[in-house]
Amino acid sequence: MTSPLSRSRSRRASSHIAMRLAHGMSGGLMAVGWLVLPMEMAGVDHSVPPIRAEQFVAASSSAPGGATPDDGGTSTGDLVLPVVAVAAAGLLAVYTHVRRQRRMRTRTTPGGVSVGAASVGELEARARRSLVETDDSVRTSAEELRAVAAQLGDVAVRPFRAALEYAESELAAAFRLRHRLDDSVAGGGTDTRETLEEIVARCAEAGRRLDAEAAAFDQTRSLERHAPAVLEQTEARFRELTVRASAADTTLAGLHERYAPSAAVPVAGHAEQAKDRLVFATGSLNRARQALDRGETEWAVVLLRAAEGAVDQAAAFVDGVARLAAELAAAAERLPAAVAGAETGLAAARGRTDGGAGARADLPGRIARGEAVVAEVRREMSTGVYDPIGALRRIEQAHAGVDAARHHEPDDDEALARLDRSRLTARSATAATSDYVTTHRGAVGYEARTLLAEAVRRLHRADTGWEPDEAAATRQPREGGAGPEVGAVEAGWGLVPVVGLGEVREADALARRARQVAERDVRAYGNPYGAEAPAVDGTGGAVLGGILLGGSARHDDARRASPHGPANSGGATSTDGPATYPGSPAAYPSGPAAYPSGPAAYSGGPASFGGPRTRGRRDGGELFRPPVTD
Repeated sequence: MTSPLSRSRSRRASSHIAMRLAHGMSGGLMAVGWLVLPMEMAGVDHSVPPIRAEQFVAASSSAPGGATPDDGGTSTGDLVLPVVAVAAAGLLAVYTHVRRQRRMRTRTTPGGVSVGAASVGELEARARRSLVETDDSVRTSAEELRAVAAQLGDVAVRPFRAALEYAESELAAAFRLRHRLDDSVAGGGTDTRETLEEIVARCAEAGRRLDAEAAAFDQTRSLERHAPAVLEQTEARFRELTVRASAADTTLAGLHERYAPSAAVPVAGHAEQAKDRLVFATGSLNRARQALDRGETEWAVVLLRAAEGAVDQAAAFVDGVARLAAELAAAAERLPAAVAGAETGLAAARGRTDGGAGARADLPGRIARGEAVVAEVRREMSTGVYDPIGALRRIEQAHAGVDAARHHEPDDDEALARLDRSRLTARSATAATSDYVTTHRGAVGYEARTLLAEAVRRLHRADTGWEPDEAAATRQPREGGAGPEVGAVEAGWGLVPVVGLGEVREADALARRARQVAERDVRAYGNPYGAEAPAVDGTGGAVLGGILLGGSARHDDARRASPHGPANSGGATSTDGPATYPGSPAAYPSGPAAYPSGPAAYSGGPASFGGPRTRGRRDGGELFRPPVTD
């Protein structure tokens, strides 16, 4: 879905351009009028009837200064148009200045949050928080939308999917701006402020669109009316995942036997965490059934939504194990060809070690490094216990280093083969990182999410040649019918292979960096319960996974102030703006006060479809709080 906002400049820049155009048009119209009026007057008949001499003398003597019509003096009528033009231009300038000053004092984002008087530091904190909250909203909305589509069909959720796609495009653009800002050396100047303002504005626009659909979404789903059927479906999924979680244990054991320990690192702990989410789902489903039996449909709906989120995350953990097993097998099949290709490239590069034209001074060292990597990978393959994905990555990195040193670009056939292998490693890293962020989003901050979004963007661009936030509906057909853009190829409309290869390598590096940062955030978050709170019912994992919302917005300042606070955590609802959405009979509170023995993170209910203002509308209250002990 195409954003109405400019993709290349801020709103303020666009409004300035519009004002300049208005000024130019006004000045042009006045100038044309000034030139055309005399020409029009030239066609007027100025002849007058003869007059007598005494009348002429009397008229001459009454003229100011004694001037006669033939003296070359200027009449009052000749001065009217210039005076009016100057006055109009002055008034327009004054109006523009006053309007600009008033806009700078009162300007707000689409979410209603004033940014005109905020410092760059305040905008920075707001932008980080907005990215996390919007990303959480988009992820949660996508999860619940899938559940409703499975229940009611794709036609019923079509308007909500359109809203989600719109929000995703705005969020992707905001993350792109954030990545550019992080990569730049801007020191808080005008460009930095405008970029931060646009990030906040885009996030607010994404949230606004999701918030606007929350009421209609609830009416379409009618969870209160269909609660018994949804409970049956969720229990069926729960039973299926219980079996699959046990199978994931077996799969992980097989991976540890067949591959090196590093191969299974992306899914370390997945089986245990899947069981933790299922423990939480068990309690929520049991209490939901009890609530329905008592006729407490409202509480049953709250519990059902929490159970759905827990089952979704358990499925993500289990699916991640199965996906990695398939990726390792595919990488093992591709690895011999990668080793042979690297050896061919190294052999061709050895002829350039004499300092031939274009070769860099570090070429011999790069070749030596590549030969060492190839030898090491061959030795690992001979043992039968190795990491195929890691080996593919090391081979391509060594190959790319030699290419750079010799200023060599592979031909299309070689680049396509290498692109296929590199795409496998990049997709594996990106998918694993995305799962980690989704299932730990209560603690993961903006930096990891920004790096992940950039990795996804580059992968998408390598596959299609387009940015992920460009809507297909806006793509104009090429002249003469279909055809690739400049720099693209017919197959898949992707980038030329050598360019796509570079994009995929960068996506792989960004995804792995995002995983490192996300794990750092989770370590800084620590035990969300604290030392005294119980953790046997899976509630801690539900909070860590963003299934249950906290009672206040949290960000870097909160994390630095508390050893147990999350880094830019998304496990919170926004406190900005009203807590209602159109059509709602009551406000959506963020939850009661925290229980005395733990943090405020447990005061909220389950997250639902919607933006930051509506996603916490189902308040959990006492249902999700561990018992208070005296």
